[in-house]
Amino acid sequence: MFLRDHWYVAALTSELTTKPISRQLLGEHVAMYRNVSGQVVAIADHCPHRGYPLSLGTVVGDNLVCGYHGFTFDCTGTCVAVPGQERIPSRADVRSYPLVEQGAWVWIWMGKSAPDMDALPKLKWFTETNNWSAVAGVAKIDAQFEYLVDNLLDLSHETFLHNGSIGTPEVATTPIEVETDEENNVVRVYRHMNSVDCPPFYSRTTGLEGKIDRWQDIEYFAPGFYMLHARIAPVGQPPLPDGSDDHAFHMKIFYGLTPATETQVYDFWALSRDFCVGDGEIDEFLIKMQTNVVQEDVDALNILQIRAAGIPEVTEVSVKIDKGGLAARRVLQSMVEAAN
Repeated sequence: MFLRDHWYVAALTSELTTKPISRQLLGEHVAMYRNVSGQVVAIADHCPHRGYPLSLGTVVGDNLVCGYHGFTFDCTGTCVAVPGQERIPSRADVRSYPLVEQGAWVWIWMGKSAPDMDALPKLKWFTETNNWSAVAGVAKIDAQFEYLVDNLLDLSHETFLHNGSIGTPEVATTPIEVETDEENNVVRVYRHMNSVDCPPFYSRTTGLEGKIDRWQDIEYFAPGFYMLHARIAPVGQPPLPDGSDDHAFHMKIFYGLTPATETQVYDFWALSRDFCVGDGEIDEFLIKMQTNVVQEDVDALNILQIRAAGIPEVTEVSVKIDKGGLAARRVLQSMVEAAN
């Protein structure tokens, strides 16, 4: 069951132009585009005349014209013109979806109820461009949504799956602390590593080498938004008593987890940093590194899905490092039960 009354990432801002794109989100085919006024638009990707995908049509002004028989729709999904006749059938309208553009991402509200604007994540790290630089990308995974949740809530896999970029032995061996905010459906996982090797992902961007203090503080806002607060600092230099932390390097690593179907999920990612702000060379390095990291996750989760499909009954053995992922499963299950 999909949890629809929530915000999900639907697209990268850079993906939406006057040429429509099609994306299946929570089982629904959605056409998204940017009209000539610059507004981002999402409507059902299905012309009610003969079912042709509207994403294959053409944006004309602020409207979308079906590429098969020319039915024309405005930004609300209302059919405003039918070739050859003045009368427009009463059932010719299509559903529209609320979109919000926020920095590198475009969010969509998939529920039938009015969108909860207060529930939309506030990402100042995308919009405060004087203090933060951001890069972003997206990958599609042929695996169920829950596998990606498990992957992101248990970062111990970095030691083994990403050992050439972000993984060091201590990520797997350092104990974690887990907190669950059941009222707000949030799971937090803390991993603070002291005097550990600086992985290539950070040594190349921060200039730090040798031993560092490395913190990973996860916040998972179920169902579809994940934020990792990464802190890299010289050994023995924690935040000062007044909370200032200017001697450290900070990166916010975001993931938008958006189910496509029951066995496919979109993995939207973004990295925001407070160092080397505006440095295009660092941007390109991070894009390349993060794309490779995400692809390693994609490959692993695709394998898990194939294996699971071929085994009648999958059994699991969970250990201490799974506490975050298990907490997320419980939160998601409670949300599904509450929605029924």
